Amino acid sequence: MAVKTSRAEKKILYDKKLCALLSQYSQILIVHADNVGSTQLQSIRQGLRGHSVVLMGKNTMMKRTIKIHAETSGNEAVNNILPLLVGNVGLIFTKGDLKEVREEVGKYKVGAPARVGLVAPIDVVVPPGNTGLDPSQTSFFQVLNIPTKINKGTVEIITPVELIKKGDKVGSSEAALLSKLGIRPFSYGLVVLSVYDSGSVFSPEVLDLTEDDLVEKFALGVSMVASLSLAVSYPSLAAAPHMFIHAYKNALGVAVATEYSFPQAEQVKEFLKDPSKFVVAAAPVEAAVAPDAAAAKVEEKKEDVEEESDDDMALNLFD
Repeated sequence: MAVKTSRAEKKILYDKKLCALLSQYSQILIVHADNVGSTQLQSIRQGLRGHSVVLMGKNTMMKRTIKIHAETSGNEAVNNILPLLVGNVGLIFTKGDLKEVREEVGKYKVGAPARVGLVAPIDVVVPPGNTGLDPSQTSFFQVLNIPTKINKGTVEIITPVELIKKGDKVGSSEAALLSKLGIRPFSYGLVVLSVYDSGSVFSPEVLDLTEDDLVEKFALGVSMVASLSLAVSYPSLAAAPHMFIHAYKNALGVAVATEYSFPQAEQVKEFLKDPSKFVVAAAPVEAAVAPDAAAAKVEEKKEDVEEESDDDMALNLFD
């Protein structure tokens, strides 16, 4: 005859198991488990077998064990889990990819009927169409202000009706109607509330970020740092290229306006003295794209330069 373990022995075994899992795994998903049955939970355990472990239990027991483990092991980071243990929650310990584990858990959702007194997790809309109910049921629809008509001896809903709003409690009439129509509007499963990874706690939405999103966020941050640095004239690595360019422009402006010069300004001053040199320098670049068109543009620019020069000479003669 098998000897039944006492409640105290069960607590000791639970503490050992949870401490072992905390030592073995550095990644934990904190999941919400309302309206999840034992059969459904067993299916989830089987689906995650091999790389993840699902552990349920009373919040007080889990908190006590986590505190004891933090003290004995010196791993104070696990205390970050304590504020997350509120409500009907469980822990999924994993060594796999967090995003893939979350997606795997999301596959095990089961449809459920709308029970009286249940808080609706989503909006429930009854679609239009034939209900298959006999005309004697029209009074039932009238109580709920649902427009109907009799079509071929059955009740037909004319327009879509928002029967229950998210957050509202399901009434007896709404539950009875959905049952008659065979609609199971809700689906339940383990819902990931938070993610613990090596001491850090973050929202599960972070798992949806891609490398492109991270690069975009980083570039935006660099841009903001550069803008702030330029606004307050404070040098930083992000603003350094812009500061050098502005300094070069200022120095170039001084060189053009005065007799002062430096090597990087010589070519610019030569172009300003004789614009035709700029046309000749730009011609090879344009010719590499379209030789004929570039040649024609060069000739046009030369003619424009010559015309401008002639006009300047004529103005000087009149002066």
